[in-house]
Amino acid sequence: MAAFRNREFLMPRSPRLIVSLMIASVAAASLAIGPAAAQMAKTPETKALETAPSEKAVPGSKAQVQLSFAPVVKRAAPSVVNVYASHVNPRGTTRSAMDEFMRRFFGEDGSGRGGPPGERAQRSLGSGVIVDESGLVITNNHVIANMNEVRVALADRREFEATIVLRDPRTDLAVVKIKSPTGGLVPMPFGDSEALEVGDFVMAIGNPFGVGQTVTQGIVSALARTQVGSSDYQFFIQTDAAINPGNSGGALVDLHGQLVGINTAIYSQSGGSHGIGFAIPASMVRAVVETAKGGASSVRRPWLGARVQSVTPDIAESMGLDHPTGVLVASLQAKSPAEEAGLKRGDLILTVDGKVVDDPEAFGYRFALKGLSGATQFGILRGTNRSTLSVKLGPAPETRPRDTLKVRTRSPFLGATLVNTSPAVAEELQGDFPADGVAVSGVDEGSVAARAGLQKGDVIVAINGMPIATTKDIERVTRNSLNVWEVSINRGGAVLTSVFGG
Repeated sequence: MAAFRNREFLMPRSPRLIVSLMIASVAAASLAIGPAAAQMAKTPETKALETAPSEKAVPGSKAQVQLSFAPVVKRAAPSVVNVYASHVNPRGTTRSAMDEFMRRFFGEDGSGRGGPPGERAQRSLGSGVIVDESGLVITNNHVIANMNEVRVALADRREFEATIVLRDPRTDLAVVKIKSPTGGLVPMPFGDSEALEVGDFVMAIGNPFGVGQTVTQGIVSALARTQVGSSDYQFFIQTDAAINPGNSGGALVDLHGQLVGINTAIYSQSGGSHGIGFAIPASMVRAVVETAKGGASSVRRPWLGARVQSVTPDIAESMGLDHPTGVLVASLQAKSPAEEAGLKRGDLILTVDGKVVDDPEAFGYRFALKGLSGATQFGILRGTNRSTLSVKLGPAPETRPRDTLKVRTRSPFLGATLVNTSPAVAEELQGDFPADGVAVSGVDEGSVAARAGLQKGDVIVAINGMPIATTKDIERVTRNSLNVWEVSINRGGAVLTSVFGG
C-alpha cells in the first residue's frame, strides 16, 4: 500500500528534511473530566488561572502540575479529519499517437518501466482540519498533489467525497470542500500564531504511521525557521511535539484549542520523530482559507518588482550594523511598486509594517501576507540614514496574454507547458524574466522534456539559432520534424545550449 511506500521513503541514511504523507482513519476517543479534576478546578491556584487566562506562568503548585490537557483535546480533536486522495488514469486499448510514441521509447507510462495496458492508480494519505461550517478543510498540498479524487473521514467515522477547491504549492497548502455535509461539522477556530513565544505549550493532532488519530504535546522550540526548504514561503513554527509520517495536514493547537499551525514537515535521520517538527503558521493558513472562501481557485499575492538578497556579516559590517539583519535590494523592475515607492538598489529593508525581517524568506513571508490593496510600510536603511517608504500593494500585471502551450509533438519540448513571460508569470515562477520571452511553467514527470533536462522556470532563448519571443514561435517550429534541435535556455541568468537528435 502507499502507506508502506511512504514509510520507506521517510527512512533516509543521512539527516534530511522529510515531508510526510499519511492516512488518518480513527475516531477521537471520548474524553471527560472526572470528579477529582472538577474538585481540582476549585483550588485557589486554578481560580487564579481562570481569572487571568491570557497570562503565561510556570506551574506554582502540585495541583497545577496535575492539570490535564484533556479538555483542550476534546474541543480540538473533532475538527481534525483524514484525507484520502487518489488519481486514477484508465487506459483503454485505443492509443493516441503520443501514447504510442511514449510506449515505444519510454515504456507504458513514460517512466521507462513498461507494463501491460490497464488502469493505473496513485494514492496519497493525509490529514486535514475543518475550518468552516460549510465543509472547507485545509490540508497540505503535497497530500493531494496530482490527485483528482478526494475523500474525507471525520473523527466520528463518517466519510464524504470532497472536491479540490484550491491548491497553493508555494505554501504547500490546499483547500478541499466536503460534498453535501450532513451537519455536525466542528470547525476549529484560528489562533494568533504571531503571539506564540518559544516555550509555549502546543499539541499536534494527526495520524502518525496510520495508527489512528493521535495527540502529542510539546512546546514551541523556535519561531521563524526559514531554512527548511519544503515551500517557497518558509517561516515555520518549530516544535518538539512528536510529528511523524502521517501528521501532514494535521493541526498544531494551542492551549485554547485554537489552530496555530498546520503540521507539514519533520527533520529526521530515521523517518521518525526526533523532536524537530515544522508547522505553517496560522497567519498564512488563514490567508489561503480566506482566498478559498472568496471563490478563487489560486492565491494571488502582492507584487513588489524587486529582487532581494541576504545580508552577510561582511555586508553588515560595511553598513555599520552590529549584526546581519534585513534584506538588500539587488535589482528593481521598471514601473514596479518598488520603483514607484522610491526604493533603490543597495537599500536595506529592515522591517515590514514594523516586523523585523532577517532574511529573504522572512521578508517574502511578511510581504505575502499584506493582501492586494492599500499599502505597506518598509523601514529602510540607505547609507547611514533610516527612513520609511510606503509601498503600494497590488497583484503583478499580466502585460500580455500567456498563450499557454502544452507541447504534444515529437520534440525536446514534449511534455512541457510553456507560457509567454510577464510580471505575473515572473512572480509565480520566482524568476527575473525578459519582457518578451517564453518560460517553462511545468514539466511532466518522466516526459521527453524532463529527460532533455528542461526545468520549471527556464526561459527558451532560441531554437536552431532562431530567437524565441512567444509560444507561437515554438508552436511553429515544433510542427516540423527536425533532425537536430539546438536549444538555448536562460536558467538563473546563465544561457545554456544543448543539442538533441530528431
